[in-house]
Amino acid sequence: MRRIRETLRLHLQAALSYGEIARALKISKSSAGKYVSLARAAGVDWDVAQTLTDDELEARLFRPPVPRSSHQLTPDFALVHQELKRAGVTLQLLWEEYARDNALAYKYTSFCIKYRAFAQSLKRSMRQVHVAGEKLFVDYSGDTVALIDAATGEITAAQIFVATLGASNYTYACATARQTTADWIGAQVRALEFFGGSPRLIVPDQTRALIKYPDSYDPEPNRTYEEFAEHYGCALLAARPGHPRDKPKVEAAVLLVQRWILARLRNRRFFSLVELNRAIAELLVELNQRPFKKLPGCRASAFAALDAPALKPLPTTRYEISRWKSAKVNIDYHVEFDAHYYSVPHRLVGTTVELRVTDTLVEAFAANQRVACHSLSHKRGAHTTLAEHMPASHRAHLEWTPAKLIDWGRRIGVSTAAVVAWQLEHRPHPEQGYRACLGLKRLAREYTPARLEAACTRALAIRSPNFRSVASILKSGLDRQQNLLPATTTTLPEHENVRGPDYYH
Repeated sequence: MRRIRETLRLHLQAALSYGEIARALKISKSSAGKYVSLARAAGVDWDVAQTLTDDELEARLFRPPVPRSSHQLTPDFALVHQELKRAGVTLQLLWEEYARDNALAYKYTSFCIKYRAFAQSLKRSMRQVHVAGEKLFVDYSGDTVALIDAATGEITAAQIFVATLGASNYTYACATARQTTADWIGAQVRALEFFGGSPRLIVPDQTRALIKYPDSYDPEPNRTYEEFAEHYGCALLAARPGHPRDKPKVEAAVLLVQRWILARLRNRRFFSLVELNRAIAELLVELNQRPFKKLPGCRASAFAALDAPALKPLPTTRYEISRWKSAKVNIDYHVEFDAHYYSVPHRLVGTTVELRVTDTLVEAFAANQRVACHSLSHKRGAHTTLAEHMPASHRAHLEWTPAKLIDWGRRIGVSTAAVVAWQLEHRPHPEQGYRACLGLKRLAREYTPARLEAACTRALAIRSPNFRSVASILKSGLDRQQNLLPATTTTLPEHENVRGPDYYH
């Protein structure tokens, strides 16, 4: 202010020119002229200037500009900020709407400059403009909640999952037991059901539970997470490791949940996840209805206006969490999962298939096509086999039962039925009897059923009704002889060492 006072004195009292004042005070001629012009406009001469303090003189010379009177002159930049989140809305469109029928409106350039200044005044995490229904940010809070086992008193830490939509900041939170793949995906399923729709993009951390191969540029989600995203029609855009600014919305939401939900629950004791999630849900309603500080409305109203109409409808069925595992098909056309064996088509022997396991099913996929489906079994060491997966020979063997085999023998003849019954009754293991009966079936095809019946009659007569005897009789042609036994027989003397025919029964 000293130079301004001296300028006024030299010009108004000493009558020096602007050039002389500039050389004397080492300022520009334009500055000297400006100070004198401001004084004249304010009605301040040298006598008046001498009676004013520096603050009073400054207030007289540099009065704030008087805004032009119009309620449409200054736009509602908070509303502009929210409107930009709608799909297809631009600053150009909003300026045109603002300037229409408004003679005192800012020009487009001034409008943009003033909006950007408003956006800079918001929190850094809110500078990005997110399109409605586009992104859902998900993460886990670093803070946990203690869960007490009522039976043992053991304390475990419940993990807190947080999800927030980019445009409206509408927030969801729930507690899970851990941070496994099932916990991550199960929490996201419940979040989508809470929002009532699915976004176009989901932005998670690059946690090992979700991302198979983490990478700053091309991360690869695991098979289960890809299947979840495909079920809900979403794309996955994992944030870069160590770059929290890739997901500032959920970072702010996590802090909000910690302060407005977890802090209020700090003195309460919980004995189950159900109880904890009920308490979180009650406080979540209040959190989403808290008014914004610099924007109109609250999270709930912004969600109803922005995100809710833009979200895609949920599928009719809820996603069922599955596990994927590679398994090699053994020579017996079975694959192993948790010590149980499940059949697949025999043509896949020696190849590797992908197993998709849910709480109820085990599915096998080859070349991205489902080739087998079984109910999940917890019997260790047991087999679950479908007949259509077996080779034709194995399937035929499997289809024969004792009743069917005896019935087949009866259709050939009485003797054949007797020989079949003998195979099933006198073998150590039923499988051995099945094989012998299948051998008899082959003999019937090779020598005709009539000859097989005759051979079985002779085998019974000589008390050797096994497959090998029947085959030998047919091969040597003994079944064609008229008399099964010799016409004359030799009578042996009675002796204790002579056993007799009854011994061999």
